[in-house]
Parts: sequence; C-alpha cells; structure tokens
Amino acid sequence: MEPTDPDDKLSVTSIARLRAPLGGQEIELQQIDYRHGGLSLLRIRIREGRRFTVFDIDADTAASWGEAMLGWSRARPAEPGSP
Repeated sequence: MEPTDPDDKLSVTSIARLRAPLGGQEIELQQIDYRHGGLSLLRIRIREGRRFTVFDIDADTAASWGEAMLGWSRARPAEPGSP
C-alpha cells in the first residue's frame, strides 16, 4: 500500500489488516518510518469498539513475537474449514 504522510517527521505504510473472529477486534500492522534518523518500527493497532491499543516495536521484538505466535499456531490442530 502507498505510504501516508501524516506530518513531516514520519511516514506510515499499511502492511496488513486482520479481524479476530471471536472478539471482532480489528488489527492493523503498519510500518512507521521516521524521516530524521532512519528509525523504522512496526506499529500494531488493535481496535476494540471505540478503544485502541497501539504498540510500536523494533525489528528484534517483532521477530521474537512472530516466532512465538508461529510456534503456538503450529502446535494447534487445524480448525475445521481452514486452509
């Protein structure tokens, strides 16, 4: 997706949008690039109704989090009807 330009300090690029089936939470992953200093972070935005939870994490934390989630999901039997 195209990056947005909310101000002159950073750019935001949407990576993925998901919806949790049980709670209906909307999850969006965004790349945040700070123009000065070259810092790049992964932003996780979780919307539950009118409430937002936002995490900005570095690449090492994202890798550890992702590996933990993959490990958990691979240890579970496939849900009926899932690919």
